[in-house]
Amino acid sequence: MIGIRGAIAEVSNTSEDIISSTKELFIKILETNSLEVNKIISVLFTTTHDLTDAFPAKAIRELGYTSISAIDTLAPNVKNDLKGCIRVLVHYNDEITFQHVYLGEAKNLRPDR
Repeated sequence: MIGIRGAIAEVSNTSEDIISSTKELFIKILETNSLEVNKIISVLFTTTHDLTDAFPAKAIRELGYTSISAIDTLAPNVKNDLKGCIRVLVHYNDEITFQHVYLGEAKNLRPDR
């Protein structure tokens, strides 16, 4: 099993933006890594404290991936963290070469990637 990380930042605190940004991030992770959905074990989303209008996990259900276990939680409230940041950890049941995905201002989280 492997874990594939990703994040997107500068998301506005609206239900529409949280859901659409999460969809963009999740689809990019799937495409970048050529993931087979049936090998995804679970998905963990965290949000910064300023995102309160929607649960990111709702986005993958809206994409039709209702068999994937997903949960949301708050990220630690760290001083100088990015604003409007959704982070994700995808647990995947295969040993593949993979790429983490950082979109928007979240690219600043991991300049080494």
